[in-house]
Amino acid sequence: MYDFLTPSDIQDILKVKPSKAYSIIRELNNEMKKDGYKVIRGKVNKKKFEERYIYNSVG
Repeated sequence: MYDFLTPSDIQDILKVKPSKAYSIIRELNNEMKKDGYKVIRGKVNKKKFEERYIYNSVG
């Protein structure tokens, strides 16, 4: 399933301001463009976001 996150979602998850949420989306979408993916402006792939920003403690 292909889930996307909006700036509002990122604000809720990371407790950041709207401008920071948009900055994160631009950063991640630019990474995806460099890897050859098409992106949706104003949204980011949930899996890509979780790879970069969600850390699980081990043990």
